[in-house]
Amino acid sequence: MKQNTHLTRFGRFRANLAMLVAGLVLLGACAGNDEQQTEIESLSEAYAEAQENIGLGNYTRGVQIFEAIQARYPFSDISRQVQLELMYAYYKSGKREQAIEAADTFIRENPIHDRVDYALYIKGLSYFEQDAGFIERRFNKDVSLRPPKDVEEAYSSLRRLVERYPASEYAADAEQRLLFLKNRMSDYENHVADYYLRRGAYVAALNRAKSALENYNGAAGNARSLQIMAEAYEELGMHDLAVDTRRVLEANFPNQS
Repeated sequence: MKQNTHLTRFGRFRANLAMLVAGLVLLGACAGNDEQQTEIESLSEAYAEAQENIGLGNYTRGVQIFEAIQARYPFSDISRQVQLELMYAYYKSGKREQAIEAADTFIRENPIHDRVDYALYIKGLSYFEQDAGFIERRFNKDVSLRPPKDVEEAYSSLRRLVERYPASEYAADAEQRLLFLKNRMSDYENHVADYYLRRGAYVAALNRAKSALENYNGAAGNARSLQIMAEAYEELGMHDLAVDTRRVLEANFPNQS
């Protein structure tokens, strides 16, 4: 899944910057382990410096400057753009929770803004990358065995993006991630259903497998959901339903029946 690069389309904001110059802005920041203070003579210079740092991959410094601008000029003409810059910088610097909070704030305060799609995208990415922890990624542990903590939130944000903004430049990448997330949630539901099945809780197994099939239609795990349902029906003595389920399995997954 290829991640979209951060697009900077700020031309319409630059005309407003000159009007917002208000003398010296003292920005206290921490770079690495050393304290540093930077005096910026104008808002435009501070904004340019923050963008330059982000462009160079120094997201921590970019965050520091943008936070200072936001605190100093919370109601300026570029405050919304600073919010967008901040959520991206938070995301890139690994501050996922701050990125999600910034995205939520932007969406809540600007529900019809033309960059809501971007806020949803950053929010979805932040939840998406919080799901698999470092150890799982490092050792390729099967994350389908863990409850999908942030998967539903990621799925909700990205699905909202795709449904509300199908022409968005972020929609294609969001759709690829949605497929992955759908498979992730389907696999977990099947894991739980199989657990119930092996312990003789056939009704619970049936309900969980049916839920996985209905909620995540089109996922790779649909065949396994049908297999579990057929086995549960057999164990419950509902032979006709078991036959019907296997017929559906054969028709849709001939190599897995």
